[in-house]
Amino acid sequence: MTEPASLPYRPCVGIMMVNRDGQVFVGQRIDSTEGDAWQMPQGGVDRGEEAEQAAIRELGEETGVRPEHIQLLAHTKEELFYDLPEELAGRIWGGKYRGQRQIWYLARFLGADSDIDIATEHPEFDNWRWTAPDTLVDLIVPFKKKIYRDVLAEFRDLI
Repeated sequence: MTEPASLPYRPCVGIMMVNRDGQVFVGQRIDSTEGDAWQMPQGGVDRGEEAEQAAIRELGEETGVRPEHIQLLAHTKEELFYDLPEELAGRIWGGKYRGQRQIWYLARFLGADSDIDIATEHPEFDNWRWTAPDTLVDLIVPFKKKIYRDVLAEFRDLI
């Protein structure tokens, strides 16, 4: 078995979608075995795809939000990285990656809550809500907390 530390990081994007009140969208993962596992939308960048295109695509695939319902405000200056816990590294993504390298985008949600539909073709969430930025990190699984703190710190003034 390959040691996780020798594996590459999966290229990925994340989207912090905020409403007009400055609250952040989070979805509860449908596949979580650890109880309440909330996260912001995120996903892989397909071969030949630009990160911004991937962010818009992933947001639509996970939330049903269409491009006309968001305004992209910013992206992280650098990629952010996280490692999977050892017990997950051998199972997730076919055991090919140690974690993810992510570019995060900040998107202002311009639609109505009724424009959000998590019952997508391949659902990732079974529940969703808006949360205050100050409570976001408390909802997240431990191995992603640092990256969420970093995203919040970089986007705080724009939220």
